Amino acid sequence: MMMKPCRVVPVFLALLILIQQQYCYNFQVEAAGGDDFIRSRGTHFMLNGNPYYANGFNAYWLMYVASDPSQRNKVSSAFQQASSHGLSVARTWAFSDAGYRPLQHSPGAYNQQMFQGLDFVVAEARRFGIKLVLSLVNNYESFGGKKQYVNWARSQGHYLSSDDDFFRNPVVKGFYKNHVKTVLNRYNTITGTIYKNDPTIMAWELMNEPRCTSDPSGRTIQAWVMEMASFVKSIDGNHLLEAGLEGFYGHTTPQRRSLNPAGFDIGTDFIANNRIPGIDFATVHSYPDQWLSSSNDQNQLSFLDNWLSTHIQDAQYLIRKPLLITEFGKSWKDPGFSAFQRDLLFNKVYTKIYSSAKRGGPAAGGLFWQLLSEGMESSFGDGYEIVLSQSSSTANVIAQQSHKLYQIRKIFARMRNVERWKRARAQWSARNGGRRIGH
Repeated sequence: MMMKPCRVVPVFLALLILIQQQYCYNFQVEAAGGDDFIRSRGTHFMLNGNPYYANGFNAYWLMYVASDPSQRNKVSSAFQQASSHGLSVARTWAFSDAGYRPLQHSPGAYNQQMFQGLDFVVAEARRFGIKLVLSLVNNYESFGGKKQYVNWARSQGHYLSSDDDFFRNPVVKGFYKNHVKTVLNRYNTITGTIYKNDPTIMAWELMNEPRCTSDPSGRTIQAWVMEMASFVKSIDGNHLLEAGLEGFYGHTTPQRRSLNPAGFDIGTDFIANNRIPGIDFATVHSYPDQWLSSSNDQNQLSFLDNWLSTHIQDAQYLIRKPLLITEFGKSWKDPGFSAFQRDLLFNKVYTKIYSSAKRGGPAAGGLFWQLLSEGMESSFGDGYEIVLSQSSSTANVIAQQSHKLYQIRKIFARMRNVERWKRARAQWSARNGGRRIGH
């Protein structure tokens, strides 16, 4: 029986032709490299010689839960469900400072049970083919944050007037650098690989959402990011590094500051901070339901559309580095919430990423906030949680985006193979006096 031709092939070929046209003048497929580290080249991520695009998620709780061996099945379940929906990057905390079940209970003193939990997270991520973005400290008091570092210095007799002295005080900066050095040089008790040598880790993040409201000029954060980026790179030349920014514009681009939501003059600068040489890619967060809480859903989506378009454009032309949308979501606690409205927001973010990716732009992926395993909602739910097995429509939106980005990666892999064949053919022809291959 004659089968009807599948329509997927023409669509795939059309996309291949489009991407080849977009890239023929401004993109060169790299030669293969097989060390599995994700790197940046211009405005693109590269993995083993091919452009890398990824759909992903946040799960800040991974180390905390994995520190109790009896609960590690929740981490495994989260990774398994994520992998089955094509999610391949997870962002999580590599910090927990003082307080209940800390990783670091005082400066330089570590809880090995918590560190072994992080070891398990890295090992399980590797098993499920998931890359990790590991954040090194919090701006907020949750899990200690900059406030705890400042209090540690105060307890040693140092006078600090503000939690923002985290960014200025040399003693506090020394505490932070010691934590960075400890995490990067950690020997994984499960895999036997030192963290700084493990390609499972995609990138380090200097801080979750750094803010310094005491210096809205941005000079304090700029100096801190420059110093800490240089320090991280002096230890680890394998991994990418990002600053943890939400994407608010600063004083170096006054014409952009009107795009910030009202009241967010917080001492960061999306352009200047991300232009720092040691920062390998830019990040942006998107919470229109928080930032424009008095606006309706349509106005929030319009803001989101403009917010993402502008950041993608600036990553392309001003920063000239890849862009990862490292947090976005919509809370079920919002008045009038519906899964349909959440799906619209996810689709808006995903469409912006895909449109950029297919034309060779800098947007390389989005990480929604946040993924939970079944039964975790009462302890870790914050309104933004997604349990994939219980949120079928949103889970479908997520899986479709994963598939679309994976198709782009496959196209680039084919392009690289074609380029390798062309080079081999040219070399053979040169060696054989220009004779043709075949008939």
